Amino acid sequence: MLRIPFRSTCLAAVIALSALLAACSDRSPVFHSTDITGADYGKTLALTDHAGHARTLADFRGKAVTLFFGYTQCPDVCPTNLVTMAEVMRQLGADAERLQVLFVTVDPERDTQALLSQYVPAFDARFLGLYGTAEQTADVAREFRVFYRKSGDTSGSTYTIDHSAGTYVFDPAGRLRLYVKHGEPADKLADDIRQLLAGR
Repeated sequence: MLRIPFRSTCLAAVIALSALLAACSDRSPVFHSTDITGADYGKTLALTDHAGHARTLADFRGKAVTLFFGYTQCPDVCPTNLVTMAEVMRQLGADAERLQVLFVTVDPERDTQALLSQYVPAFDARFLGLYGTAEQTADVAREFRVFYRKSGDTSGSTYTIDHSAGTYVFDPAGRLRLYVKHGEPADKLADDIRQLLAGR
């Protein structure tokens, strides 16, 4: 009967345990937000930024990107989102330079380039407001499965807009990765973005 030395047995056990731990460390990251990696939508965007430059998602390759749809006269949801994103930027510190925050207006009738250029950077000078024609806005909203509709007195200019309130997050490779529900705390979103910036 062949006897295996005790030390060899222990060594084999240690190697097996190390391999198991390594396998566990390679598992997919655990995000606070909803992981939508591999989604078959949210692939294209062609709009103009508040400085008048044509923009597509490819322009931001190498950075993580957050994308939110709203409008400047929104009374609560939109400014709350932008305040949260400003706090995310603060928490990221130096890594904030590797994140691009995009705000897409769903109110192209009232949200002119001039208005967006004042409103969006007021929350953080690095943020970009994006706009398009009514047709371009509808196309982008459809691509990202975003709902929006005028509400209230739609015959004048005092209407409000009901709209989806979530945020999409892309990784630095340009892949759509996360959907963030409105109200997610800044620290949790900052943690998710750090993971994406780390290549997870």
